[in-house]
Order: sequence, then C-alpha cells, then structure tokens
Amino acid sequence: MRILLSGVIAMAIIVVASNILVQYPVGAFLTWGAFTYPFAFLVNEIVNRFEGPAAARKVVLAGFLTGIVCSFIGTQIQGEFGPLVTIRVALGSGLAFLAAQLLDITIFNRFRRGLWWRAPLISPVISSTLDTAIFFTIAFSATLSFLEPGVDVSWATAPMPLLGLGPEAPFWVSLAVGDWLVKLLLAGVALLPFRLALAKLGTRVA
Repeated sequence: MRILLSGVIAMAIIVVASNILVQYPVGAFLTWGAFTYPFAFLVNEIVNRFEGPAAARKVVLAGFLTGIVCSFIGTQIQGEFGPLVTIRVALGSGLAFLAAQLLDITIFNRFRRGLWWRAPLISPVISSTLDTAIFFTIAFSATLSFLEPGVDVSWATAPMPLLGLGPEAPFWVSLAVGDWLVKLLLAGVALLPFRLALAKLGTRVA
C-alpha cells in the first residue's frame, strides 16, 4: 500500500511537472518536459513490479486524471498564440498517456519473470513509441485538422529537413522523432533507479 500511494503521488508530480515544463523549449526540437515525462513509465513499472498490474493501473488512472486537470487549466490560460493547451493537444496527450501506460503494464507483465532488466527496458521502449506516435499525430498532423479547424497548426506542418539535417518532412515529425529519441535514452537511464528500487524494496514479485 505504501508503494502504491508513493506511486500515485510520484505520477501526479511527473504529470504536473511535464505539463509545465513542456512550455519551455530546449533547442529547436525539444522542451524540458521531454526529460521529465518518460519517468512516468518508471513509476508505473516500479509499482507493477512490487504491487502488481492492478495497482499499476490505479497509478495510471491517477496520472490520467491529473493530466485532464492540467489540460483543462491550460485551455483557460491564453498565451501569445491562443490557449496554452488546445483541444487537439489535450486529446492527444490524454489518449497517448492512457494507451501507452496500459500497454506498458501488459508488456512488463509479459517479461517480468525473466532477467531483471528485460521488462523495464523492453516495455518503455515499445510503449514510448506508441505514446509519441499517438500524441504528435493527433496534436499536429494536417490530416486531423478537422478535430479543431479553428486552430492554426501551419507552423507544425511546414516542411523542413528532419531534425534539421535529414529528408524533408513536416516540422512536427522532427518534434516527434526528437521526443522519441529522448524517451529511448531515458529508458536506458531509468534502469539504474529501477535496480536501486529492487535493492531497497526487495525482489519479491506481486
């Protein structure tokens, strides 16, 4: 129960922090939120490892509800180009979080009986890919402009070299690829705190 409560609190903190930090860019293709959000998968997996999938789903639900509140607040705050959070961004964020985190639980359970590092490495790599694809497609793809026709996403759909040096693609694709690469990197980095959690909390399997 202590791990579950800690997981709920940690997930809420990560979601709130990521929603704030996404407003601050790092270079041309990233925001600070890209470096905090991937740790949501780590929280999910630690709870899953010690309390089981049912507890992990409660943590995901807490994160999802926190995200809804953050998105609602963001829609009420006017920035230079309109609301800080558009309906498309809110929809993409919510669906991506829910789908990816639930997939993470499923994949983690598939590999949890093997070597200690397999589940916490394989599950976030696959889940992060789904998360990135869902969010950036819904939030910025021109093909889904009917979701919120009053919002101008021409800045995101403008063609440019991928990550500034590859083949030409819409700008949002560069944002997605950059975000995805950070998630892959942090999936590896997160193995260290996961291993420390195993050492501190024991190696029992829920």
